[in-house]
Amino acid sequence: MENNISECEPSYFSTRELVGRLVRESLRPYLGFLSLAIFFMAVMAGSTGLSAWLMKPVVNEIFIAQNQDMLWVIGFAVLVTFFVKGASNYAQSVLMSHIGYRIVTDNQNRLYRHLINMDVSFHNTIPPGRLVSRFLVDINHMRIAVSNALTGFGKDLLSLISLVFVMFLQDWELALISFFAFPIAILPISRLGKRMRKVTVDNQEEQGLLTAILGESFEGIRVVKSYSMQDYEKKRVFSLLERIRLLNMKSARTRSLSSPIMETLGGAAVAVVIVYGGLRVIESQTDAGSFFSFITALLLAYEPMKRLANLNNSLQEGLAGAQRMFQLLDKKPVIKDTLNAKSLGRADGKINFDSVSFSYNSEALALNNISFDVPAGKRVALIGPSGAGKSTILNLIPRFYEATLGRVLIDDEDIRNITIKSLRQNIALVSQEVTLFDDTIRANIAYGKVESTDADIENAAQNAAALDFIKELPGGFNTIVGQRGVRLSGGQRQRLAIARAMIKNSPILLLDEATSALDTESELQIQNALGKLMKNRTTLVIAHRLSTVLDADLIYVIIGGRVVESGTHLDLLAEGGDYKRLYNLQFSDQLSAGKKR
Repeated sequence: MENNISECEPSYFSTRELVGRLVRESLRPYLGFLSLAIFFMAVMAGSTGLSAWLMKPVVNEIFIAQNQDMLWVIGFAVLVTFFVKGASNYAQSVLMSHIGYRIVTDNQNRLYRHLINMDVSFHNTIPPGRLVSRFLVDINHMRIAVSNALTGFGKDLLSLISLVFVMFLQDWELALISFFAFPIAILPISRLGKRMRKVTVDNQEEQGLLTAILGESFEGIRVVKSYSMQDYEKKRVFSLLERIRLLNMKSARTRSLSSPIMETLGGAAVAVVIVYGGLRVIESQTDAGSFFSFITALLLAYEPMKRLANLNNSLQEGLAGAQRMFQLLDKKPVIKDTLNAKSLGRADGKINFDSVSFSYNSEALALNNISFDVPAGKRVALIGPSGAGKSTILNLIPRFYEATLGRVLIDDEDIRNITIKSLRQNIALVSQEVTLFDDTIRANIAYGKVESTDADIENAAQNAAALDFIKELPGGFNTIVGQRGVRLSGGQRQRLAIARAMIKNSPILLLDEATSALDTESELQIQNALGKLMKNRTTLVIAHRLSTVLDADLIYVIIGGRVVESGTHLDLLAEGGDYKRLYNLQFSDQLSAGKKR
């Protein structure tokens, strides 16, 4: 249940590696906007420094010399300085927001493109909630980190440089003395940042697990209630929420630790400046205006200095999100087109398994050196007990998984030499577990062939015995089916899935218990529709109810990942082997059930 996504991912990235990748892969397209933002940051920083410098003429010319002529000049200069500072801050803020949100959108698109192309085995390993968490939590942390880091190293650093310049301009000796405290803060702030990144990674892992568990419990609410497992699910979620709370508290404590460090060191620096600088003014070694200008610059420099100290925590939070995103992006699909793969075109539909072996976990073989042929245009059935390997055979044909040994061929061509897109365009799949999307009935039927006309969609629905119930719905074909088709019955969902396969009109049809969820009346309708659909198409059917495959052109009996018998229904009965045993067992059970009724 609690699959650890980290098992599928590379190890820890260094801060330098992560920052380098973020710049190369996310920031580079927006260097023009960034340059403009930095320009406005520089203007703002200059305005901040100028506002501190203006304290010197305010004190010397107005308060000490009482020069009335300078009153309006200095007042106007202060007004212009603050207006320029405000306008520049607005411009850089808008530009940085644009860069930050563009990076979020770009990375979400990039991550989705990557994940949607990953193998089926990858998605079977990682719960969807974990992947959703990457989009909603991790990438947003990245945006905050990028915006804060760039703003911090831009606006705050430039403002700090500007104010330090004013401090050195007014009194270089005092400036040197005032900076004694800040190098001391580097080591503890750096250690806090490393701790922050570790806590954030742990927190994001737990957030992903919470998303997965919430999705499972809400989607499986009928099972939860039918087994009276509400208390169990509550304990599971409460325990996880408590772990997240503790991690959040640890994060808050770590983040807040930088404040007392900077406040104490900053207070020490200001105290030293007041004592030493005050003595210099008293002894007439410097004028009061220069001292007040220096103090103003120092106090103004204190805020960007604190933000720069706190920036490391925010940066490490974002880098934790970037690390998790890059771990996913670095995971490459195993099944992909070979270098010289060619398009299949419209296949005749002949399928061959040539000495195929396959294992899901590199231990037990699901298929063991299996060979069989499916003639083009014929209806072939696979029967056997659960776990015999029937669904595995179906999964190998569209290359959801890759054969460990041997070859799967279509029209005598190894499917590994065919492009995946053209291969799957030739295959329609209807499985026992129906997947419908939270969209209209029309969109679900046309899925895979979005250019279908209304007439095509209605005809497919009619052939799938779905038209009558669709017309009875308030919205007809525009009815929203809900997530996974929750607003429809099992039989209705199955008929829509069959209609979707019909409209795709592929030469190869894979049916995995396609009629299992239907009542007797609907099944008869579907069987008639499937009979029309299967004409002149290669159809591979998995069926547990042997009554549905009695008229198959060829039946393969699969047991233990091997073909143990093959032939028509009558041939296999005559052999008196496993097929006859399964047939007698099934029909005797049905007969007994009928007598009880």
